[in-house]
Amino acid sequence: MFERLFGNREQDPAVMDRIPPGQYRTEKFPVLHYGSVPSTDLARWDFRVYGEVDAPFTLTWEQFRTLPRKTVATDIHCVTRWTKLDTTWEGVPIQEILRLAQVRPSATHVLAHSEQGYTANVPLAVLDDDDVMLADTFDGRPLEKEHGWPLRLLVPKRYFWKSAKWIRGLEFLDHDQLGFWERYGYNNDADPWKEERYSE
Repeated sequence: MFERLFGNREQDPAVMDRIPPGQYRTEKFPVLHYGSVPSTDLARWDFRVYGEVDAPFTLTWEQFRTLPRKTVATDIHCVTRWTKLDTTWEGVPIQEILRLAQVRPSATHVLAHSEQGYTANVPLAVLDDDDVMLADTFDGRPLEKEHGWPLRLLVPKRYFWKSAKWIRGLEFLDHDQLGFWERYGYNNDADPWKEERYSE
């Protein structure tokens, strides 16, 4: 069963340097999340950007889809120890959101707010990266519901719980605020290359 889910644990030496410590490669895309998959009505959906910004705004789905887009090819790493290589995502680069919001110098952290009260915290310095985006497409197709449709945050350089599914807003803060899993003992930084899975 586990081999079917996660694939062969034997690693190709040619890609070993892309797999963080304690991880193994999978060809699958396992589904892991807290709670149930939410039901979404795009006609009523919106996305809010607020907090330590000079130009807060709220977007409808139609407005979000008019923003500049890009494609990112990257590897993703789950805290449950699987790594999936060569994934392709499409969406709105986070740097476009930062530009529109006119983020204040006082902002140091961002709290992603998702459906059902889920949150994930990310330092602004980590979020402000070329490979971070609000993604609505995976491997050329709209996100599946189980993987965050209609929209998820993508933060490839951190364990994948930071890439919040079903995201509905970004709150810019002048301080750090623990997200959902961080409050339950997950590491606040979540760098897979340092194997920062859980708090001490």
